[in-house]
Amino acid sequence: MVSTVLLLALTAAPAAAPDTLRTPGGVQYVLRAPGQGAPAGPRATVRVHYTGFLPSGKFFETSATDRRPLRVRLGRGEVIPGWDELLPLLPQGARVWTRIPARLAYGAEGQRDPDDASQYRIPPDTDLVFELEIVRVN
Repeated sequence: MVSTVLLLALTAAPAAAPDTLRTPGGVQYVLRAPGQGAPAGPRATVRVHYTGFLPSGKFFETSATDRRPLRVRLGRGEVIPGWDELLPLLPQGARVWTRIPARLAYGAEGQRDPDDASQYRIPPDTDLVFELEIVRVN
């Protein structure tokens, strides 16, 4: 129930949950669990579990499918720019709901459906909503 409320709050524009934080680049996030230790930092390697949604609430991807967190080397362009901006701010164990502006996600190009190139998995100029959990920071 709480996850649904947060998803709705983060997908509503411009209003957001009252405890919504914002990065300098405009990534909005709500801290669900603070984690422990120092933030990951801009060049760390992190392992992150994620579930992604379109603003409509439609699910598009998760790391839960193979039950292995995604390994990300921050600051190297391995992930969308919004993740490269947010993940360095989070310590191990942190859990957040986040809204990534389209310009820090897939922008005007969007992302085609890998199974049907005539369709978009992520339409152009679409903000993205993620539930993220920092499993490990190296």
